[in-house]
Amino acid sequence: MKATIIRYGLLVLTTGALWISGCRKFLDETDPSNYTENTYFTKPEHARSSVNAIYASLREPMSGEFGGGPWTMTEFATGQAGTDLGQAVNSYFVKDLHNTADNAYGENYWRNYYKGISNANLSIAKIPGISMDAAEAKSLLGEAHFLRAWYYFNLVQMFGNIPLITEPVDLKSDQLRPMQAAPEDVYKLIVDDLTTAENAGLPWKDASGKVSLGAVKSLLAKVYLTMAGYPLQKGATYFDLAAKKAAEVLDSKQFKLFDTYGDLHNPAKKNIEENIFMIQYKTQVIPGSWQPLIIPYNKNISAYSAETGGIYATADFVRSYNAADLRAKEGQFFFTEFTNQDNRNLKVDLGGYFIYKLFDVTAQTTTANSDLNWALIRYADILLAYAEAANEVSGPGAKVYDAVNQVRARATLPALVGLSKDQLREAIWRERWYELCFENITWFDMVRLRKAFNLTTKGFDNYVGHKFSYGPVLTERELLFPIPSTELRNNPNLVPTKGY
Repeated sequence: MKATIIRYGLLVLTTGALWISGCRKFLDETDPSNYTENTYFTKPEHARSSVNAIYASLREPMSGEFGGGPWTMTEFATGQAGTDLGQAVNSYFVKDLHNTADNAYGENYWRNYYKGISNANLSIAKIPGISMDAAEAKSLLGEAHFLRAWYYFNLVQMFGNIPLITEPVDLKSDQLRPMQAAPEDVYKLIVDDLTTAENAGLPWKDASGKVSLGAVKSLLAKVYLTMAGYPLQKGATYFDLAAKKAAEVLDSKQFKLFDTYGDLHNPAKKNIEENIFMIQYKTQVIPGSWQPLIIPYNKNISAYSAETGGIYATADFVRSYNAADLRAKEGQFFFTEFTNQDNRNLKVDLGGYFIYKLFDVTAQTTTANSDLNWALIRYADILLAYAEAANEVSGPGAKVYDAVNQVRARATLPALVGLSKDQLREAIWRERWYELCFENITWFDMVRLRKAFNLTTKGFDNYVGHKFSYGPVLTERELLFPIPSTELRNNPNLVPTKGY
């Protein structure tokens, strides 16, 4: 952690979070390089700027061209993704279950998410000392607590026993080389942070993309659902908490499913309706950076010069969808053909199932500069989280069926009826696998459930011992990603991840 703390102990004030529909000052922060941590936090605008900086770390793992992209790490870990990008060795290490602590993807997540935590700690410590409107300060602190919870929630799921740092760190701090905390302690902080954010007076929705009450309650539902499962195994009480928190989101009537899957990758639908919380991008300012990774290798279909073939769905996964499922039809979640960049009347066979749900049509065909946001939490996820948790609490019921069947109806699938609790459980899991694929969710489901989807039987295997359709077999070590070797070298108090 030494490298992380020393390098990022001072707030990166030049990197504001990007809000599209807000005032231009969000996009045009001047460089306050003459400030120090001790002299900066004196005005209300400094509080806003400091919180803006916390959001920036969300974007860092999303990059990707010929070197691959850190965000693909949890997708290759599912066994449902393929790649043609030979030089992206980090992708193959994860995909083929030969991962090591030297993997740059994991290091990127660790470094940038702890940078976000460091910035959150600084805002949480300094904003109360600024003379400003009390309601505004409370709201800003709510955003900071939510973002710290987001970063810790992802880190503890990925890496297990991680350092828990809650205050700004300098060269004299006892936490300069921190020990690892038990996951239970990390989850306690996550819940405490989200409870603080829940009471911060945030609006239910925020069209500019800032943290909203809907995002807070949605994340709490996901956290409780995870705590009910592995590794904490808190069971029924936490399934009940997850169901109740997700129900608050459903009952608010603030969100709804998009009418079409095309809206999932429509820049005009940023931060509204189904999109509860997103990473913000803006064409020509901070454009979305994952587009070159999701197009086939050198097929000349794209305005991007880099056509990498970096990640696509395996044929076995796509073919496991029900034949009637709209999501698996051409141009819905996946696409197998597209027009030639030099002649849009000419169709090109892509040779695989590429990920259309992440595809910015305008950027790919004309601008090579994406205006698409990345969805971190969408309403379909919360509908299915509610259905899963509520079924565990009280079994099949009208509201449980309604939640899962809303997702199925859009996919043109018949409504589920008349199932036992056990049958409905697996039916809901299948909907999560099919609906939320390639959104950095499936691997986290696999780990909390200790289950993996069998593409042949359409049932669920135990995680340990599950065989990917292309051969590798999951072992206990794949329940976590390894703590990066750079951190192990910089902090002798860290214990390497078991199996690595």
